[in-house]
Amino acid sequence: MQVLYIEDHPNNVLLIQRIVKAEGHAFLHAVDGESGRLALDRYQPDLIFVDLRLPGQIDGYDLIRYIKSNPQLRKIPVVVLTAYGHGDAELKAERAGCDAFLHKPADIREVRTVIRQYLGDPVLTQILPSNGRSWTHLPVSK
Repeated sequence: MQVLYIEDHPNNVLLIQRIVKAEGHAFLHAVDGESGRLALDRYQPDLIFVDLRLPGQIDGYDLIRYIKSNPQLRKIPVVVLTAYGHGDAELKAERAGCDAFLHKPADIREVRTVIRQYLGDPVLTQILPSNGRSWTHLPVSK
């Protein structure tokens, strides 16, 4: 599975990259809204993490609205990961269509929980037999 992180700060990117790879997924990165939009259209990842404040003309809110209005992308879960969580940022992100909202600094356990929530637990995927049963995932708190 592929995880795209749209973020301009290298230290944040490195942390999420390490978590994603440790969970057994491919990591994609875009540094701003414009390159994020190009990556979305090209790769159509399985999970998206996005910061709200990005350099350039397209911010995180714009990206969320773009994703949720695009028929090829709208089912991809979008997780906001931002330090810009004061005021009405969380409500505005929810209205734009985000599926989960996390605050920076990123808590490794929370990030892992969200990845497993949307992409499955790699350990369970490897040890459970395929018996046609579906698993119900609990919603991530917003």
